Amino acid sequence: MNGAARVNTVGPVSAPRWRMPSPALLFLLVLIGGAAIAPLVAPYAPDALDLANRRGTPSGAHWFGTDELGRDVLTRVLTGARVSLAIGLLSALTSALVGTLVGSVAGMRGRWLDEVLMRITDAMLCVPRLPLLMLAAAVLQPNVPTLVLLVGLTGWMETARVIRAETRSIMAREFVQAAQAIGASAPRVLVRHVLPAVVPTLTVATTLAIGRAILLESTMSFFGVGVQPPTASWGNMLYQAQSTMSTEPWLAIFPGLFIFLTVLACNTVGDSLGRVPSRSLR
Repeated sequence: MNGAARVNTVGPVSAPRWRMPSPALLFLLVLIGGAAIAPLVAPYAPDALDLANRRGTPSGAHWFGTDELGRDVLTRVLTGARVSLAIGLLSALTSALVGTLVGSVAGMRGRWLDEVLMRITDAMLCVPRLPLLMLAAAVLQPNVPTLVLLVGLTGWMETARVIRAETRSIMAREFVQAAQAIGASAPRVLVRHVLPAVVPTLTVATTLAIGRAILLESTMSFFGVGVQPPTASWGNMLYQAQSTMSTEPWLAIFPGLFIFLTVLACNTVGDSLGRVPSRSLR
């Protein structure tokens, strides 16, 4: 009908619906919370000895059993979670920081600097990470801060390559070229345009790196070159349990199960974040 008002067929925009967090995310939150308050919720002190109940099977008094010194395995799993999660999180953040710096500089500056940084990245990728870490750890006899640096400084290369590709794509966009045309400096372009745009990608990469770092620390500790006793970590609990796996399997089952579930949860959360559509750039 001519002159008639056009009817708006688009319904009202509904508010975003609340979605329940995934089981993987809930598991990680509960685990992190339990590790943070481990001294308050653990049933025993980490090094408390119960010599009358050495190698005790799981029971009401010791839910995860006891080890060869009568120490409560549940307590040591919770205490070890603090160490393993701290190494995983801090080393992943270290990798993210170095990778973002290398990738963004390579993507922004281009030319010879890009070539030099990417060849260094390729060279690092050619070196097997686990043997390198084990060799360095055997020489340094590392504590937790040293392990964080070792794992973090050998795991930035994948992040650097991803951030470089994202940065090159962003630098080719019109709004960045306009900012450069009016005299915006490289640091300003980096802070105002590049970093906000790569945050979603960086979040996914960091989440996945946490799981890899926990697995690396556990592997190193299992071979005796990671976190050293009496400090508990999931890896050195497995190392101490390897000689009694056939007679006291619970000593290996529970720390191994927590390693498996934590790495699986980190990878699941990272995969879920990668599927979330990000807002388009300007």
